[in-house]
Amino acid sequence: MPTLEPYSREKPISYALGLFPAMEALRKAPDQVSRVLLHSSLGTGEGAENLIALCDRLKIRTEEADRALRRLSGKDNCFAAAVFRKTPLRPEPESNHLVLVNPMDAGNLGTILRTALGLGYRSIALVRPCADPFEPRVVRAGMGAVFSLRLSEYDSFEQYRKEYPRHALYPFMLDGSLPMSEAAQKKQPPFSLIFGNEGSGLSPSFAHLGSPVRIEQTVEVDSLNLAVAAALGMYAFRV
Repeated sequence: MPTLEPYSREKPISYALGLFPAMEALRKAPDQVSRVLLHSSLGTGEGAENLIALCDRLKIRTEEADRALRRLSGKDNCFAAAVFRKTPLRPEPESNHLVLVNPMDAGNLGTILRTALGLGYRSIALVRPCADPFEPRVVRAGMGAVFSLRLSEYDSFEQYRKEYPRHALYPFMLDGSLPMSEAAQKKQPPFSLIFGNEGSGLSPSFAHLGSPVRIEQTVEVDSLNLAVAAALGMYAFRV
């Protein structure tokens, strides 16, 4: 087998680091997994046995690779990893979308993807520049949610909008004209919930698109963490 190199956005493969993310890769996207790396200290617990049994059933190669796991994860306590082929998928035209404009923090992005899956949002659009959704830290922070999502990147919001012109737009902004509770009651599926960068949010131009939404606060704070804001929005608009 070829030598495993550190992750690169330009290369076609990535790594699901950790026992649970590796299991999710095998369960949800086995055709994308080429092999599974195991640490010699993995042990014989239920999780380890389930992982090895699933690899056997799927006829996916396993190999002991302590040094590779250390090199890829930067940690001594990464006991398993799935090597998988990155497979972007376009959002479904008739489903509701989550649109993230320039999210840059890998941990935030992984948390948002996991929350989106839990709340039933399976179509995700990312507008560049943005964190890499297939970067191992994102995959791990999302606990393998990426394997259950239709996720694609776009060079601009305009490019995304051209592909999905029928979606009602709900950009979340600090000075949005509609309170979130009111906007959620009046939602018009299929819709796109739009969130901006962790530091700067959405540009003022989004105030002229669709129905700008603000999250009501009991006590005014400067801004909410992006992952928290996205979770609140997705929960309020859930169908």
